Amino acid sequence: MEFESSVETTDLNLFYGAFHALTDVNIQIPARNVTAIIGPSGCGKSTLLRCFNRMNDLIETVQVKGRITIDGENILDPDTDLIALRRKVGMVFQRPNVFSLSVYNNLKFGLRIHGMMKKKAEIMQAIQEGLQQVGLWDDLKDKLKTNAQSLTLEQQQRLCIARVLILRPDIILLDEPCSTLDPVSTLRIEELLRVLCKDYSLVIVTHNMQQAARCSDYTALMYLGKLTEFGHTQQIFTNPKEKLTEDYIRGAFG
Repeated sequence: MEFESSVETTDLNLFYGAFHALTDVNIQIPARNVTAIIGPSGCGKSTLLRCFNRMNDLIETVQVKGRITIDGENILDPDTDLIALRRKVGMVFQRPNVFSLSVYNNLKFGLRIHGMMKKKAEIMQAIQEGLQQVGLWDDLKDKLKTNAQSLTLEQQQRLCIARVLILRPDIILLDEPCSTLDPVSTLRIEELLRVLCKDYSLVIVTHNMQQAARCSDYTALMYLGKLTEFGHTQQIFTNPKEKLTEDYIRGAFG
């Protein structure tokens, strides 16, 4: 498959203690596209996603082998700057994890942690651009002092995406970002992803096959810690190469 990749894994294996959670995963994630990772619960979707910014390192028993290459560098190298990595590879979680702070301070938080901007005008410009990118500026420009936890769930999730965007990442990881949202809000977030993928590489874990079919360009099926199939989303859903993929798509298991 010929494309520019943003993330590439080579013989990636991950263990939680004695449990072998990922087995020999080899995948190239295309740049500036939406890639969906699907599969039944407990198959390794979120574990794989968290490998891309080494969030699994926070688990004491984890052991990772193989290579994960971003911009030509193996991010599993022990000398990797994890703070810089997690700025380059941003993360949006299942539930909106806004802080009990104002909208302004929620967005300023990451800039302060990474020491990116100090002048008030620069910070305000970054915040405005971030909110504009996620379609919230008109709604919140006069409510920047409002506690972010008072926003709707959709607005909170958009705010979390904006908080990632203003750090100027290359890759954005989304772990079931619509699972707490209603169907209308879910569709609006999916539309946002289609806009953002023009400038960013997006990887979304979803338990919703219809969502993967609607919003992704490429789809990977994980099963029992192994990558079963990876390809263009239309091909995966209409003409899968593996019988296991076909069985999963038609609902034989899940």
